Amino acid sequence: MKLQHHLGGLEGLEGPIDFERRVFVEDWEKRIFGIHTAMMGLSASLRDALPGYDIDSVPTTFDSTWTWADLRTGAEAMDPFDYFRLRYYEKWLGGISAFLVEQGYVDRDEFAAATARYRADPDAPLPGRAEPAIDAQVQRYLREGDSPRRGPATPDFAVGDTVVVADPPAADHTRLPGYLRGRRGTVERVFEGNYAYFHSTGEDGLGDPVPVYVVRFDPHELWGASAEAHAGPLYAELYQSYLTPGPEARR
Repeated sequence: MKLQHHLGGLEGLEGPIDFERRVFVEDWEKRIFGIHTAMMGLSASLRDALPGYDIDSVPTTFDSTWTWADLRTGAEAMDPFDYFRLRYYEKWLGGISAFLVEQGYVDRDEFAAATARYRADPDAPLPGRAEPAIDAQVQRYLREGDSPRRGPATPDFAVGDTVVVADPPAADHTRLPGYLRGRRGTVERVFEGNYAYFHSTGEDGLGDPVPVYVVRFDPHELWGASAEAHAGPLYAELYQSYLTPGPEARR
């Protein structure tokens, strides 16, 4: 994860953190959430989903893969200063809009024209038409969802093994917290099954389904002399792509 998305272990962050307790602050945020949910429920990735969706029978022109991972990737592509400046659903709006333009569902001129129209008349009716089959698919997705689990487990490590976290390159996205890179830990649990991240990270190593582990880290391994006295261990769930054998295994 890039700096603005995972602040664990960083020092010198000034000022209190403001936690907004409301799920939706303004009404338009509910619509952004709804658009994201509809895109998830119509995503091409559901062709391989465990519930067995017949996504090709749904009368929609949306034929792209859209998952939480794509939403996160769009947010990470933002300028870091904009990321801290904008509110939560403003980031969602930017990521979804950029994706729809990139995939050719709408162009920038159409966005600009619609923006000007609704700024001039905020109460203008929103576009839409009844599509019961689409509604049914999205509602079924909300009830049944999907799972990243794909196939049986093929782990390289076992409980008790010492592992070292890798330091893979990542051009635009990674699920590996920076403060764990290069650190040594112990496998605490091996999850049942292999798991796919719903967005290929390219150079970062995530693509095909891989085993996932819970790894235990001693706080002194992570923070050195800065670790608090008597601090408990830190546990992280990590893809196998991010782990290498510990020193004992290499001998």
